[in-house]
Amino acid sequence: MPIIVTLDVMLARRKMRSRELAERVGITEANLSLLKSGKVRGVRFDTLARICEVLQCQPGELLAWEPGPEPEPDGDTPP
Repeated sequence: MPIIVTLDVMLARRKMRSRELAERVGITEANLSLLKSGKVRGVRFDTLARICEVLQCQPGELLAWEPGPEPEPDGDTPP
C-alpha cells in the first residue's frame, strides 16, 4: 500500500509505549496495533488529531506516501 504509517517511529522518539498512547487517545491497543501495522483502510480525523495531540506532532510525521500498487478490494480477483 502506498500509505506508510510511521507511528512506531514517533512512539520510539517520544519514549512512549503503545499501551499508554491507546489509553490517552481512548482507543483499544488492538486498534492501535492495526493502525501501526498499516492494516487499516482508514483512520478518523478525530482519532488522528488526538494521537497528534498526545505525541505533539503533525499528521505528516505519522503518515508517508510511497508509490506502489493499490491493493485489490476484498473479494475481487485481478483479471
